[in-house]
Amino acid sequence: MELDVVLVAVGLLGVLVASMSAKMRSLPVSEPLLGLVAGILLGPQVIGALTLPSTATGQPMLHETSRILLAVSVMAVALRYPYRDIRPHGKAIAILLLLVLPTMAMVSGGLAWAILGLPIAAAALFGAAISPTDPVLASSVVTGKAAERDLPARDRQLLSIESGSNDGLALPLVLVALAVAGPLSVGDALIESVWQVGGAVILGAAIGWLGGHALRVGARHGATDSAPALFFTVVLALCILGASGMVGVDGILAVFAGGVVFNIVGTGAERASEVPIDEAINRFAVLPLFVLFGAALPWQQWREFGWQGLALVLAALLLRRMPIVLLLRRPLGLRTPDALYLGWFGPVGVSALFYLTFEAERLGADPQVLAAGSLVLVGSTIAYGLTAVYGRRLYRRTAREKDDRRR
Repeated sequence: MELDVVLVAVGLLGVLVASMSAKMRSLPVSEPLLGLVAGILLGPQVIGALTLPSTATGQPMLHETSRILLAVSVMAVALRYPYRDIRPHGKAIAILLLLVLPTMAMVSGGLAWAILGLPIAAAALFGAAISPTDPVLASSVVTGKAAERDLPARDRQLLSIESGSNDGLALPLVLVALAVAGPLSVGDALIESVWQVGGAVILGAAIGWLGGHALRVGARHGATDSAPALFFTVVLALCILGASGMVGVDGILAVFAGGVVFNIVGTGAERASEVPIDEAINRFAVLPLFVLFGAALPWQQWREFGWQGLALVLAALLLRRMPIVLLLRRPLGLRTPDALYLGWFGPVGVSALFYLTFEAERLGADPQVLAAGSLVLVGSTIAYGLTAVYGRRLYRRTAREKDDRRR
């Protein structure tokens, strides 16, 4: 019965998204926000049609759904731009991954410790889980004609590549947090991190290389035209994800690495013309997860947080990322408007849900960590869904005024 409710809700939302497809990019609304609102309305707090276990108890279903969605999303990111366009951004990407990402984890953990009074171990788990920039929520910011018109290609490329790669590279931070919390020793965390990251890159690259050459062979024989070529990349992402799970390496990073290699050796620039279709799949695929998430929100734990919960959300949105990007704007090669924009639009999203539920599986559910993480995730979904359009327009106006003053 509950599965039927989810299917109907997702179907109706899909029709709504399809009918408003072009207009949604000019409205203060996003697909994740629509799914979240639908889940809340269907959940036990309103209609009561969906009564799922609270996210504060940990949910294997949400973990696996977020894992699959992230795999599809990071594959789309890896194929979004020809490799020759992203290669010049190597220095900026290295700074974002090696400096900004771990600093965001430390700042987020510090906020949870200072505001909610979480123990150091729990705060470390919280900070590591919400640190990566989410590719699903970021997709609505960097794709579409409006984004191409208003935002420089470099800003869109940086945010895309960062969101695709740091989802997997956040795993070592999570393993370090697990070491702090107790289940792993520091040595075990280090060894697992090397295996998970190194194995993911090697496995993903190998399967991506094979997939790219297979597509070339198929193209020569006319076997990968139109839709088959499109769904080939989705199947490839799921294949890499499954293989990663079998050998115990970071599946999300493996899919991204596989997508990058596939982009290089497969069809390269030819895949760029199919990216809008990939993005359409990504927009629809996000709906089931956010409907389920909205129906499972831990309202009771949120009420127990009191005003500190709201303070944590505001502090995380304002302090987790923006000050760090502003401080590093010169090494990143960003003007102040670009740093402000990229500093704000680095959302907490599906990747946070994935790591929160991952921690619950490895450590056992910590209701405070899961509740705090889900609260920030909801705040992020609402904030970025409502400000994406206005933020893009504000950036365009600010950047133009700055250029006019220079002239």
